[in-house]
Amino acid sequence: MIKGIHHISMKCQNEEEYRKVRSFYTETLQLSIIKECEACILLDTGAGIVEIFRDGTESLEKGVIRHFAFAVDDVQACVNAVKAAGYEVFVAPKTVNIGGDSAFSATIAFCTGPLGEEIEFFCQGW
Repeated sequence: MIKGIHHISMKCQNEEEYRKVRSFYTETLQLSIIKECEACILLDTGAGIVEIFRDGTESLEKGVIRHFAFAVDDVQACVNAVKAAGYEVFVAPKTVNIGGDSAFSATIAFCTGPLGEEIEFFCQGW
């Protein structure tokens, strides 16, 4: 039934916030623009889409989704780009064994994006 995640969606409250978010995802994280229109921008992650609307009217608090993860080849390069752009990396790159299984290891790091979203950079090691 489920084939994968199609997109992640976020809303900006104003044009300044939208410009900051657009810059973070297109310049800092280097996601390609699929389409940009008056209402939103669609960005290609290579395995899904980040959709950013510019018409939010209320401040959104952190909800039940803890974070989203980008599959990457180089966690440290992502961390370097995020730090250079002035964003917080709140979990430095580290190797973890998923479920305690050394056969399923990954290098991970976490940062906070422009809307307060938590982003994980995930490099699968098996």
